[in-house]
Amino acid sequence: MNIFRLLFIFFLIVPILEIYFLIKLGGIIGIFPTVILVVTTAMLGAAMLRSQGFHTMKKLQDAIARGEVPAMEIIEGPMLLVGGALLLTPGFFTDAMGFYLLIPQTRNRFAKYLLNHHFQGVEVNLGGMGKKPDSSSKNPTIEGEYKRTD
Repeated sequence: MNIFRLLFIFFLIVPILEIYFLIKLGGIIGIFPTVILVVTTAMLGAAMLRSQGFHTMKKLQDAIARGEVPAMEIIEGPMLLVGGALLLTPGFFTDAMGFYLLIPQTRNRFAKYLLNHHFQGVEVNLGGMGKKPDSSSKNPTIEGEYKRTD
């Protein structure tokens, strides 16, 4: 099944699920508590997104400063964006998926899965960021200054 068919099914089923859950919960606890619950999850999600975004950005900067490939952080960044968007979308099904992506332990587990199963064999070149020139490489970098005189 191609990706467009999966996305079509996703965008068809998710709103139906959201409406179903909102009507069911609204019937059980009432409309105002349901609305308050939806708004509260959106506010909590925004706060978590901000906190986790800053934390992931710091981990990315630290990895680059050490000269390491920030693979986990590169995967986690878009996951945070998707999780935040899902939490801002009204509904409980999307909130559950959004919280799954914003909670560090579950996001980390999912990012490791993606790295191990979908990004194996991908080479990343940092362009020498954070590393000293290596004399054993094929094209060693020679640092120096020059002055042109005409």
